[in-house]
Amino acid sequence: MNALIALLPLLPALSAVTVQLSASPRGRCAARISIGFGLLAFLLASGLLVASIFGTTLAAWGLRLDPLAALMAVLISGIGLIVRLYSQRYMAEEPGYRRFYVLLDAMIATLLVLVVADHLLVLVVAWHLVGVLLYWLLGQDLENHAAHRYALWTFFTYRIGDLPLVLAVVLLYRTFGSWSLSEILTTLQAGPQTDTVFGLPLIDTVAVLVALSAFARSAQFLLHTWLPYTMSGPTPVSALMHAGIVNAGGFLFNRFAPLLANTGDVLHWIFIVGLVTAVIGSMLMLTQNDIKKSLGYSTMGQMGFMVMEIGVGAFALAVYHLIAHGLFKGTLFLGSGGVIKEARQHDGVPANPLYAFAVERRPARRVRPWLPMAAVSLVLPLAVLAIAHWLVSPGFLEEQGVIILLIFGWLAGAQLVFVTHHHLQSETPWRMMMLVLVSFVLVVFGYTLVSHLLGLYLYPDPQFREHIYAVAGIDLFWFDVLVVLVAAAIVAGWLRVYRAERDAIEGKVRKPGAVWLGFYALVSREFYIADLYTWMARSLHALATRLNIWLRWI
Repeated sequence: MNALIALLPLLPALSAVTVQLSASPRGRCAARISIGFGLLAFLLASGLLVASIFGTTLAAWGLRLDPLAALMAVLISGIGLIVRLYSQRYMAEEPGYRRFYVLLDAMIATLLVLVVADHLLVLVVAWHLVGVLLYWLLGQDLENHAAHRYALWTFFTYRIGDLPLVLAVVLLYRTFGSWSLSEILTTLQAGPQTDTVFGLPLIDTVAVLVALSAFARSAQFLLHTWLPYTMSGPTPVSALMHAGIVNAGGFLFNRFAPLLANTGDVLHWIFIVGLVTAVIGSMLMLTQNDIKKSLGYSTMGQMGFMVMEIGVGAFALAVYHLIAHGLFKGTLFLGSGGVIKEARQHDGVPANPLYAFAVERRPARRVRPWLPMAAVSLVLPLAVLAIAHWLVSPGFLEEQGVIILLIFGWLAGAQLVFVTHHHLQSETPWRMMMLVLVSFVLVVFGYTLVSHLLGLYLYPDPQFREHIYAVAGIDLFWFDVLVVLVAAAIVAGWLRVYRAERDAIEGKVRKPGAVWLGFYALVSREFYIADLYTWMARSLHALATRLNIWLRWI
């Protein structure tokens, strides 16, 4: 039975070898072989997930199948199978057809090794190989210089993220004398550690190193530029990268959850990094005119939200987020080619029933009372979120992390209601609004219930779950002050938005001021982060050239 855990990554590895040895360079049999092995891997991962739900834990040869590994294995193998099927025709006219499937199978095998790794060295090697294989996949088209340039950029960023994880592994082995991650984490859960390294607490130091490694892989701010600029690679690679590889940061945080549960200050720092990334990624997404680059910045924002969830102690919710985001974003990338093709064939917005109803046949917009609509947008989403969490977990108000997540859910719900009100001005707006709210209620109750059950599955110990939220909390007085200020800012902001919409309908449109135009210019240039990195690279290259000339090496 334990041998099945080794068979899980072995199947795509065997597929890569078989494709290389038996398929012709441009033969379609490469896709059929890869899809066959991929289907077997997905079925095996699904069976192991069912066994894990019933309490089965497998361990052999430095690999271990626990609930987190089983869940991630199903996600990776499932998305991998879909990408294989999609690539069968998409990559048919591309050179290196066989090479693509070999690299794709090798990548999926490495990702599966990563999620089931229990030996620290196996974990580090798999973490490193993901970056190497991604570099080759992004540079699949040997004639595309832009793809190779940003593939190298991605490779360099990933190497920056590898070093902290290597240091963390060295410190853990030096302290505990074991390569088994599960044994080390069990020891950490048994009691607090007082060891230090260079005068710093060992646990905090390792937690910071793990966080830095996850930040680089999950495209957090200042380490994010590789993500939106890798769109020159094949679309199937973009789908796999955004649906699985970039989520590795969330997986790493959850793998080291028992360690992070003893580092409150580090969790606060993680929350701030995630918050900044979420806000900046969401803003940059809105200013892009390239659909794939816009999706890239959208992924950056979603990874910021996922890291925020880690920072408030919602580790299981972060796993749910990365799974939902992976499936959703993978679908968007695989469908982006069709959207681009349709947009090129039609100059305007494609004619469809929704477009005809919302734009062509709707009556002239009338000035409606803005204050009741603003109240609906603010009160109803908050009430739905609060009731859903109360029904699932009656004591949610005692957990600061849940309240913070409720605030962001409230903001997203208000945005949904506003967008519907703004774009669907029909003769029966209240009926349309009720339909939207019913859909919102179903989604909220569904996600609340699923995330709660996922938390019970991944972390069945209730004391551990409570401990994580407690560690991530701050002083109650300052927390209450922050909640009141944020709530007041949200209410004031939405009142201003609805009032501005009414003024626009009445023709009272104000020209944007110099500050707003300057801010928009800053956002449109992506805060000059990429320009700064390019200048630094060119300056370093010029310095190296001068040094070589001075030393007479060239």
